[in-house]
Amino acid sequence: MKRSGTADLPLHNGFVPKWLAERMSRIGLAITEAIILEYGTAEVLRRLADPFWFQSFGAVMGMDWHSSGITTSVMGALRAAINPHYRELGIYICGGKGAKSRNTPDELLRFGERTGLDGAELVRASKLSAKVDNTALFDGFQLYMHNFVVDTSGLWTVVQQGMRNDSATARRYHWHSSALTSFTEEPHTGICGQNQGRIMNLVAKQALPAQGAMLSVTREHPERMIRESRKLVMPGHHDLRAKDVDLKRLGAMLWLTHEKQPADFEELLLLQGMGPRTLQSLALVSEVIYGTPSRFDDPARFAFAHGGKDGHPFPVPLKVYDETIGILGQAVHKARLGQTDKQEAIRKLSELSFKAEQGFVPNENFDALIQQERDNSWKYGGRTVFGKAKPPEGQGQLRLF
Repeated sequence: MKRSGTADLPLHNGFVPKWLAERMSRIGLAITEAIILEYGTAEVLRRLADPFWFQSFGAVMGMDWHSSGITTSVMGALRAAINPHYRELGIYICGGKGAKSRNTPDELLRFGERTGLDGAELVRASKLSAKVDNTALFDGFQLYMHNFVVDTSGLWTVVQQGMRNDSATARRYHWHSSALTSFTEEPHTGICGQNQGRIMNLVAKQALPAQGAMLSVTREHPERMIRESRKLVMPGHHDLRAKDVDLKRLGAMLWLTHEKQPADFEELLLLQGMGPRTLQSLALVSEVIYGTPSRFDDPARFAFAHGGKDGHPFPVPLKVYDETIGILGQAVHKARLGQTDKQEAIRKLSELSFKAEQGFVPNENFDALIQQERDNSWKYGGRTVFGKAKPPEGQGQLRLF
């Protein structure tokens, strides 16, 4: 078993309002169904095990683009949406935050009974992945959330999160079962984070003698850990800044969806009547479904789909969000009936966006872009946890790409 990576995230207080939680479940289900239709359940598990894709997924849902709350909110939304349909989807999510995490063994045993899988072995994998990160790895983070995602073939992914109060950060751990060898000898692809002193790693190969006697532990070499791991460390600032985003990717996508206009490739997209702002959101959703791993090394970019509940980078545009869910849901429904033209059109968006980047040179109007999104937010039913967006006084337009 290999841990796929870790993510360090600043702790944020707050809650997910009902108007956003319901939409997160709906778009999460639609994206999951689209991935399953295109690639199968194994691909859903692989992506959930990638900390960069997971962060991008949460950002496109309208969550705070870099906070620890993405983990619990995304997994909670997925669990609520997916589990009632597990028979047709072939995937199930156990556990959760706090007391829900302690229910994971019972849930896995029941899932095993329903599917014929070895529930006891799944319980063992769940407990060991938690024990390694919480007990065998002394990095100062205590787990408070554990989700075990399993498909009907027995493949699984663990997404769990720990908290470290003295640094005001949380750390998310991702595990994937595709290369199971041992939980007690080098199960991680790497352990890497901000230097917080010496870390005892009792599952390192060098620590095998200590597993019996518990007398000595060793520390991995940072160079090898950094080389072998994929580590996502989100910044402490809450506002979204130009340095947090790949401006070439973002600018090319905005040019494609706003400047070039959908009518230029209407026959290709088969998405007549959709405005540039919804096309912008759908292009980012398309990339979450069909993009390759290298496309998710700047998760903040995906906040430009549906903003964030706290207003960063801008309020959640509910009208756009609902239209995106409707178009994606319709495409998935038709694909299940064998009519794949709309699904292919959505897939093409991510390809067109990638092609648009070739030779594209972004300008320096990033802050103006965010301000214009905020100024226009009221037109699209913009909303945050603080209330509804209002129109600004003396609004103007600025060329942003």
